[in-house]
Amino acid sequence: MGKRMRKARSMCSCASPRSLYLTPHSIFSWYEEDVWTEIAKFLDGRSLVMLAVTCKWFNRIMTEDSVWKYACLRDLQVPDPGNVAFKWIKLYATAFDGSHTYMFRQQEKHIDWMRIGAFLFDSHTALLTENLMGLPRTPNEKTTEKMLQQEGCCLLNNMKTGIWIADLQLVRCPVCDLDSCDGTMQTLDARHIELFLNEGYLNGSWDYHTLGSHDVNKQTDGASGGIFDFEHLHDPSTSDIFDLKSWVGKRNDWQPKAMITLHAVAVNTNLQENEGLQIKYHAMRAGKDGEVVSIRISQQLL
Repeated sequence: MGKRMRKARSMCSCASPRSLYLTPHSIFSWYEEDVWTEIAKFLDGRSLVMLAVTCKWFNRIMTEDSVWKYACLRDLQVPDPGNVAFKWIKLYATAFDGSHTYMFRQQEKHIDWMRIGAFLFDSHTALLTENLMGLPRTPNEKTTEKMLQQEGCCLLNNMKTGIWIADLQLVRCPVCDLDSCDGTMQTLDARHIELFLNEGYLNGSWDYHTLGSHDVNKQTDGASGGIFDFEHLHDPSTSDIFDLKSWVGKRNDWQPKAMITLHAVAVNTNLQENEGLQIKYHAMRAGKDGEVVSIRISQQLL
């Protein structure tokens, strides 16, 4: 007997995700906004941008302000600060594109930097100090210069609330009172997250002014500095900064160390034999009488 011939099958086409989406009985859509919004929570900024340029549909979803707000708060590890003046995608860019204050001012003086992290100002008052040996006493009504000279700390009012970003900068002394100085300076640099998006900063009309200085005319074991939200000075998380053994390097460790909490930031660099330090405090306001939007605590060897 001859072999039975197999019945030929008719050709058919595969159904694409888009055609499934268009059918009335489809149970899943590859183009479901809620699904991709949830997926976006697991993507970093670069991946979000790459996905956004694939097509108009993804561009619309991936540029939603809620997507970038989530990414920004997640990567900065801070809670929601409330209202902000700019789109979150722009805030994310200025926080993670490698920008820092010395890119806009005195580039020729800049040597190196490292990102410490982000913290929050809930109140309008900051405590600045170069002494991290213990919780400082509440400064009295003395002038800023007297507080710095006598207690090594001062209060700074009219702070801009919200997210602040802290960096540690290494620079050649940009404004030096010592004729013989040709060394370097360590600077704890903190700025409000919106700083780089303000026209007043970009056009140079906002600049740093000196709050005061403080000289330590004796051997100093380390160059330290801290910025605290005064309202949260006694919080348990803030008190961790004054536990120096938990984060400051051992005596022969010369690498800078930093500690950041929800409402404070501090740095310390162990020093070799020296004759003391000069500490300078600078602040930038949003206009003549505006809110404080940036702070610097700089230290140079005497």
